[in-house]
Amino acid sequence: MSPYHKIMNGFKRLLGQTPEIPHSESRLPSEESISHPPRIISRNEHCISRQHINKNAVRVLYRLKDARFQAFLVGGGVRDMLLGIIPKDFDIATDATPEEISDLFRNCRLIGRRFRLAHVHFGEEIIEVATFRARHESHFQPDDDIENHVDQDRVFKNGRLVRDNIYGTFEEDAWRRDFTINALYYNIYDFSVVDFTGGVEDLNARLIRLIGDPLQRYQEDPVRMLRAIRFAAKLDFTIHPETAASIYDMGRLLKDIPSARLYEEVLKLFLSGHGWKSFELLEQYKLLFYLFPRFEKNLAQAKPLIEIVLKNTDERKQQHLTVSPVFLFAALLWTAVEESAKTLEKEQDINFFEALHEAAHEVSHQQHKRVAIPRRIVLGMKEIWMTQSRLEQAWKSKKALVLVNQPRFRAAFDFLTLRAKINPDLKEMVDFWETLFLAAPTERIQLLNPPPLPQPEAAPKRKKRRRNYFKKKTTATIN
Repeated sequence: MSPYHKIMNGFKRLLGQTPEIPHSESRLPSEESISHPPRIISRNEHCISRQHINKNAVRVLYRLKDARFQAFLVGGGVRDMLLGIIPKDFDIATDATPEEISDLFRNCRLIGRRFRLAHVHFGEEIIEVATFRARHESHFQPDDDIENHVDQDRVFKNGRLVRDNIYGTFEEDAWRRDFTINALYYNIYDFSVVDFTGGVEDLNARLIRLIGDPLQRYQEDPVRMLRAIRFAAKLDFTIHPETAASIYDMGRLLKDIPSARLYEEVLKLFLSGHGWKSFELLEQYKLLFYLFPRFEKNLAQAKPLIEIVLKNTDERKQQHLTVSPVFLFAALLWTAVEESAKTLEKEQDINFFEALHEAAHEVSHQQHKRVAIPRRIVLGMKEIWMTQSRLEQAWKSKKALVLVNQPRFRAAFDFLTLRAKINPDLKEMVDFWETLFLAAPTERIQLLNPPPLPQPEAAPKRKKRRRNYFKKKTTATIN
């Protein structure tokens, strides 16, 4: 776009008019560009209404439409609305390039190196807009070295797709998506749903099915295995046999995924209201050990506590209460920390508190190599772990008055309460701390220093008979 058009579009925005993007013809898809005719579900055949779509997403769709671009609501938003679920995210796909999208929206920011995306900001809310991308060619054999790769818009490394900014057609964009149920498009032009890949049938059959060859698609992005499990847990769907079979063989590829990205995926798995179901599926498909290596040794011991914590987290999420990643990771790694502390206590002949401190550092450092838990989360985890030892030592002592006023006491106490459901020996301790915490400050001292119990009254002592020393002694008479 020329500088002249950019200046004129700026004036039009100030006047509340739609900026003009010069085109020689409409950007609507032509029949010649579609090799596989899609299934079109007309407006009266589906349940999606614009009233259910985020108002800012509708504004973006209509702005693109008025500029004669193709504009579709796509992905999880369409899937969830067809299932009668209120969507959380509204993603948009278009044939406009990121630069053209930026020219249309002054509140737009272009982000991403791996995938170039446009984020349209409405206050704290962000609508993500992506340009149609081309399908991956099956005959293409990527180089292992990124630097020597000729096409820098699409880069593979060890078979994994690390950059993909080749733009394509509407149909190509549908076939390059991961799962059929996520390749459904809501067309703002006629309010129909467009389905190239059979996603509607899989929705009705409650199936999670990969688009294309599972081995190739998992190699391009191993995180798709975690996404398949997350969708199966969230929607209560079944993973298609062909999609599921390759997970057992390709799980090792998760070792090559950046640990920061795996952290985000773990949060989605366990803090979205279906954490326990996700955990069971991760265990079933042998992926749990690639995320938490310590589970190879102590999964059996850790599982009861993790089940209680994840089910409690799911209930809080359903009640729209806050959930904490600090509490989540503290529970996931507690058994490993406790067992390691017991071992260090015996081997190094140190007290348990010191052993627990060393074990907490060792386990969290090892876990960070696989899942990059942020430092602030790690510090919170360690505080909860170390406070467990203090709670066990300080109860019924004067130190309890100091501990109960600590900022992290409530989180540590909640953690102790969940531990007590596994270990009944902790029940009396939990009752004490709960009573102390709920008591008024003046009453807490009395709980720790109760008044002496009243002693039963002793029987009155019998008076001692006084001897009369002045009484004359009688002398015996001898006959």
